[in-house]
Amino acid sequence: MIANNLYNQFLEAKKTGGKKFVVLIDPDKVRLGKISKVLELSVEAGVDYFFIGGSLVVNDMLDYVLKSMKEMCHIPMILFPGNSHQLSYKADAILFLSLISGRNADLLIGKHVITAPFLKVSPLEIISTGYMLVDGGIMTSVQYMSNTSPIPANKDDIALCTAMAGEMLGLKQIYMDAGSGAKNPISESMIKTVSSAINIPLIIGGGISTPEKAAANAKAGADILVVGNAIEKDPQLIRDIAAAIHEQSAVRNINLVP
Repeated sequence: MIANNLYNQFLEAKKTGGKKFVVLIDPDKVRLGKISKVLELSVEAGVDYFFIGGSLVVNDMLDYVLKSMKEMCHIPMILFPGNSHQLSYKADAILFLSLISGRNADLLIGKHVITAPFLKVSPLEIISTGYMLVDGGIMTSVQYMSNTSPIPANKDDIALCTAMAGEMLGLKQIYMDAGSGAKNPISESMIKTVSSAINIPLIIGGGISTPEKAAANAKAGADILVVGNAIEKDPQLIRDIAAAIHEQSAVRNINLVP
């Protein structure tokens, strides 16, 4: 089990301008042969973390995928649960998500009450996360399953105020997501607006399908970039997207040199 310091890594990256690349794995869509290639490419490209989760994952499949991944590589695995049943001790950490962009009380606090006893005795590092859905141009699984409306894509001010409220409530990081397979990824304008107003790590996901978009998001202020759907279709993208994101870290470090 990885030591409980993943969030400290996120904070250090935020402080120094480092950019982290996350590959999102949906256990429901995994074929073991294909995931082996994804893991091989991820290790080769220097992927920083895996997020593991989806809208309909069941426990048996989740445990199986986590166990198989752990046997193949040592990249930290962080649960990205779609519901309160997607829990496993076989991961290293969990994003304890509160859907702060919606008004569904179950996803603000209700499900958290149910899972708290499990998490209290688990070895998982628990990272409280303000989760914000942003309109990606299509009805996504997470929007449908959460029964909430996303923040309109052109309403930077709503995203800004929501993220600030999340930070003031004590959440450790903000995750803005356009959803898996989003037609329109989150704009650089919205990312820049939110990033400039909060002091906690900012995660961006949904609809990132090219190295150019990943680099633009990192440059706009995203600290952690999450890519899933595009990699499911073409695992070879891992190399180019990883290089684009980590290059932004190098550019940032060069600019910090006196």
